[in-house]
Amino acid sequence: MRVYAHLDSPLGELLLVGEASAAAAGGVALFSLSVPGQKGGAEVQDGWRHAPEAFGALAEQLKAYFAGELRRFDVAYARGSGTGFQRRVWDAVDAIPYGETTSYGKLAASIGASRPAVRAVGTAIGRNPLLVLRPCHRIVGADGSLAGYAGGLERKRWLLDLEAGSRV
Repeated sequence: MRVYAHLDSPLGELLLVGEASAAAAGGVALFSLSVPGQKGGAEVQDGWRHAPEAFGALAEQLKAYFAGELRRFDVAYARGSGTGFQRRVWDAVDAIPYGETTSYGKLAASIGASRPAVRAVGTAIGRNPLLVLRPCHRIVGADGSLAGYAGGLERKRWLLDLEAGSRV
């Protein structure tokens, strides 16, 4: 069963979606975290249960992150989404350290994808269901420019500024 909650944030109202998991602390593994207007973002579905209490620990971590006090999340993710290739890309995105950036080409190379596969890597990044937590905002163009972000470039800039210390 899917559960959800809304959480106010500097990026707008976040939608947190989880599913029951005996292995996850609190019994819920996070399936999606999306922002308002996100391309491909989750929307509440019939049959989902509103359960803000299921996301208390995550809400505290997000508040600490947005305050500049947390650099790494400790969250159980639901592993049911994405193709094998997407999960490989997302694992590489998860490995990008706080406050650092990399290019789409370098990320593709890090997973052994060919130069022509950079577009496929970008598409996989664009389908990331866990904005903020899986830091696809840390991926920039080869020239350092902001390029693509399902949550909007203004949010990407905000997150990069936060991690650079200029928002705290």
